Amino acid sequence: MFEFFIASRYLRAKRKQVVISVITLISVIGVAAGVMAMVIALAINSGFSSTLQKNLLGATAHVMIQEKTQGEGILGWEQIAVRLAKLPHVISAGPGLYEPAYINGPVRSSGVIVKGIALTALPDALRPPQLKSGSVKDMGPDEIVLGMRLADSLGAVVGKRVQVMIPNGELTPFGPRPSLKSFRVAGVFETGFYDVDNNWAYMTLAGAQKAFGLDDVVNSIDLRLDDIYKAPEVAAAAEKLIPSKLASLTWEEQNRPILNALSTERIVTVITIGLIQLVAALNILIALVMMVMEKHRDIAILMSMGCRARQIRRIFMCQGALIGGVGTAVGLIVGYTLCYFANHYRWIPLDEQVYSLAYVPFDARWSTGVLIAVGAMAVSILATLYPARSATKIAPVEALRYE
Repeated sequence: MFEFFIASRYLRAKRKQVVISVITLISVIGVAAGVMAMVIALAINSGFSSTLQKNLLGATAHVMIQEKTQGEGILGWEQIAVRLAKLPHVISAGPGLYEPAYINGPVRSSGVIVKGIALTALPDALRPPQLKSGSVKDMGPDEIVLGMRLADSLGAVVGKRVQVMIPNGELTPFGPRPSLKSFRVAGVFETGFYDVDNNWAYMTLAGAQKAFGLDDVVNSIDLRLDDIYKAPEVAAAAEKLIPSKLASLTWEEQNRPILNALSTERIVTVITIGLIQLVAALNILIALVMMVMEKHRDIAILMSMGCRARQIRRIFMCQGALIGGVGTAVGLIVGYTLCYFANHYRWIPLDEQVYSLAYVPFDARWSTGVLIAVGAMAVSILATLYPARSATKIAPVEALRYE
């Protein structure tokens, strides 16, 4: 292509004004830096979002059926669960009994959320590889499974016993009083989400009901789906099958503060780092304007030889596209390379108690890279419009009069 050939020759040629070459190089570096920064920033955002989502959903339900106002629990939950299990996209519908307790270990004590579950509908947290040690295959009513952080802080090990204090475990003539019950540690799990690993424990549903002095009731029916993004659709269908005193809650509604924070951060990141692209585009504009001034004689000769105005415009647009293309390619290569090694070797550690994760996760997606590349190229080409238009206004006769 004629225009592309001339544009590439202009970029490679030695110039009388070195400053143009310097500005061109700065433009390439600017585009590369902007693309690289955008790739890394969005990879971090996607990494946090996907990791938190995976870890949370490994321990919690995709859709939860709960009481609208706390009461005596969900009676007749078996029949409701059977109806819900027949809904499209529902893999399982199992009972959940969530109760607070206090657990005493050999080293120290800690508050805990005990979840009673049915062994026929195990959450991902109790399946390999998240189940780090022990077994839940034949877990009995006097056994308990602890989060890894919780077990470490308590000094609890698989096979040994811990004491669980139930706040209102016994009813006496003087009112309810705490009760202390002994449970064998059947296993230890790790979801990767600090709050779950440090505060949760699992028991069989029958064991939890007996420990907390409850009848055959639950306070949640947990639905697992084959597609988590079908949760709103399943929740709406579930509303038609459950009593009016119950309501469905999706995983997005359960974790809305975290998801909204990540979404806002993503928007702010795109706007902030997008300014780097604008600076790079300004450099491209300046470099091409100066090149038009330097090459006015060449442009005049081309026009006198029959080169059309649109071809002159394309020459400078191709120059901007080449600058943007080289910068974008370099930025994508460096950005994705850094993301891979940073995620694989966990370069950036975090305080788990603050961020719930042990390190900064990088999830550089190819679809995001395509959008970044398209955006960078669009900005680079837009920066060529003014200098390309200016080049076509050169009058060949005036430009060559004194040559």
